[in-house]
Amino acid sequence: MPSALIEVTGLRKRFGEVEALRGVSFHVAPGEVYGLLGPNGAGKSTTINILCGLVQPDGGDARLNGIDVVRDPVGARRVLGVVPQEVALYSDMSARENLAFFGRLYGLRGSDLRARIDRVLAQVNLADRAKEPIERYSGGMLRRLNIAAGILHSPKIVLLDEPTVGLDPQSRAAILDLVRAIAAGAAVVYTTHYLDEAERLCDRLAIVDHGAVLAEGTLAELRQAAGEREIVALRGAFRSEGVPAALGAATDVQILKCTPDELLFSVRSAERELSGLMAVAAGFGDVREVAIKQPSLENLFIKLTGRDLRE
Repeated sequence: MPSALIEVTGLRKRFGEVEALRGVSFHVAPGEVYGLLGPNGAGKSTTINILCGLVQPDGGDARLNGIDVVRDPVGARRVLGVVPQEVALYSDMSARENLAFFGRLYGLRGSDLRARIDRVLAQVNLADRAKEPIERYSGGMLRRLNIAAGILHSPKIVLLDEPTVGLDPQSRAAILDLVRAIAAGAAVVYTTHYLDEAERLCDRLAIVDHGAVLAEGTLAELRQAAGEREIVALRGAFRSEGVPAALGAATDVQILKCTPDELLFSVRSAERELSGLMAVAAGFGDVREVAIKQPSLENLFIKLTGRDLRE
């Protein structure tokens, strides 16, 4: 058995003119939560879809518990639990009926199926609502049941694609606690564009944008990579092409983004540099908004991509 339950090497995928994945590589060990952090359209869902056999890669290799997902998709699915971004349940059925349906698809029957349904309903805290039609459920309850359906067969590998989208903070917190409990017995890949979720949940994570892994490591490693620098964002209307030359050789200022409506700078001290940056920007247009971001993981994302995590 491989030390890594998930092994992804050089995945590539193109949809027409869009290069969705450009050589994505990572591995995930048993008991580990691995986060794919990036904005919508970064390539997270495409990676998940390849791992669960819904999309064929144009190149690269992906193995689940040593099984090639392209050459043996049926074998790979036996060790895999998938929790899609969209809730995939039957609204006119109860929670127990939904789980029984999915359990039979996994080949579960009889007392084993009933025992597994009882176990996962308790795990997702829905045992007392198990017989109700799920059309009465809140969004958070539906998300928890969606997870229960994905782990009913006790998979070694669980893929969760943005399972907290649209939920209130309390429901999101409950989902994160549940995911951490699932990871005690599985390798988990968790996609999100919520920075706080990645910080709370993930053992290691990758910052992904435009189909590529831009940085990877533990939270401490990525924070260290961000450095002790601040981000200064000036928004307004600018003739941006002249800004780099106007800054000249200012060694403590790095230009991250320079567009007609936003100028982004990385600096060691916003307090020291702000007045000078404002003066330069005023020479090329109107500054309507100023924002300063302290050293953080989000700063690293901005430095790598030139845009905010939620853009």
